[in-house]
Amino acid sequence: MRQATIERNTSETRIAVVVDLDGTGKYDIATGIGFFDHMLEQLSRHSLIDLHVRTQGDLHIDQHHTVEDTGIAIGQAVAQALGDKRGIRRYGDALSPMDECLTRVALDISGRPWLVWNVPFSQKRLGEMDTELFGHWFHSFAQAAGLTLHVETLYGDNNHHIAESAFKGLARALRTAVEIDPRKADAIPSTKGVL
Repeated sequence: MRQATIERNTSETRIAVVVDLDGTGKYDIATGIGFFDHMLEQLSRHSLIDLHVRTQGDLHIDQHHTVEDTGIAIGQAVAQALGDKRGIRRYGDALSPMDECLTRVALDISGRPWLVWNVPFSQKRLGEMDTELFGHWFHSFAQAAGLTLHVETLYGDNNHHIAESAFKGLARALRTAVEIDPRKADAIPSTKGVL
């Protein structure tokens, strides 16, 4: 069973995350930031990873700790659920169109975290969410999950579409990368023998 539960409690946030990599895209998410919840719902639905998230953060200060720590907790849960990564496809990529917007996402479950983020926003907020925090969430998630992750919006004007295409692209790429490859279900996908 490729499932994991993570609890992350700090002086700034209290977070509980449950993931099932072999789910159907069911989600139950509450972070206190409506637009952020909407993006995490897209991640779950389009990756087919079941995702339960409960975050209580210091939103009376700002959204930074809530978004960052939620990214860390979800990343840790994905990494834990992957175990030794035996049998996974490892790589995933997606082109994610949303109306006038197109975003490209490529990732490698390498154990070597890195983020390349080329996603421009032309406004400071979407709903009540600060747009600068999207890149920060992707960075926190990639670091904790051990992903090499490249996200680039090739073009687009609508900021909602830009954000959503990035999360949907991540979802589709992640879905491919975490799937078990039936031709190599018993092997670590690396010539080193470990990831």
